[in-house]
Amino acid sequence: MRILVIEDNQKLADSLSRGLRQEGYAADYLTNGEDGERRMLMSHDDYDILVLDINLPGKNGLEVCQSLREKHIMTPVIMLTSRDTTKDKIIGLDSGADDYLVKPFSFEELLSRVRALSRRPRTTLPPDLEVGDLVLRPAAQEVLKNGKKLDLTLKEFRLLEFFMSKPDEVINRQQIIDHLWDFQFNPLSRVMDVHINNLRNKLKHNGTTLETVRGIGYRLRS
Repeated sequence: MRILVIEDNQKLADSLSRGLRQEGYAADYLTNGEDGERRMLMSHDDYDILVLDINLPGKNGLEVCQSLREKHIMTPVIMLTSRDTTKDKIIGLDSGADDYLVKPFSFEELLSRVRALSRRPRTTLPPDLEVGDLVLRPAAQEVLKNGKKLDLTLKEFRLLEFFMSKPDEVINRQQIIDHLWDFQFNPLSRVMDVHINNLRNKLKHNGTTLETVRGIGYRLRS
């Protein structure tokens, strides 16, 4: 899952994005409303959730959210603000936000909101994914192979979730990077290969396997 944070307090934006990465998400941040809107207009398919501050330079969060909805970009939005009246919350939600978080807030609370939005049913991705002998349960953050739980790291879980959403489809390296890593990721790094090899080793005993398609990418074969 990839998240974009648009927050004008650079220290907070950096802290949130680093925290999200530590939880296994890919996260980018911007500090200007116009820059954030431009990024979403060009790359909204790359992001699963938008964390959006209201008080932004260039264009405020309410305007950004409303503009995205008018252009039929329906990426879930968590609105951040120091305004805590009922009227302010109604204005935020009416602009198209899916959730509303009042500053100051704990990072754990933001994570819970992110998890809640990610569990919402999608037309292209059911709550539980099943491919061959694998069952992945996003809400429980667990994977079963032949009924037995696999011990996966957060990044391995995100990788497998991505592959299971596209079973038997060849996925190239750039698609994986775009979905699971942020803009600072070095595509020449071998980090992705290490995670994929570790995941492959945990799946290798019979049934569904993760195979390399030489010169192209990878495929989850059931």
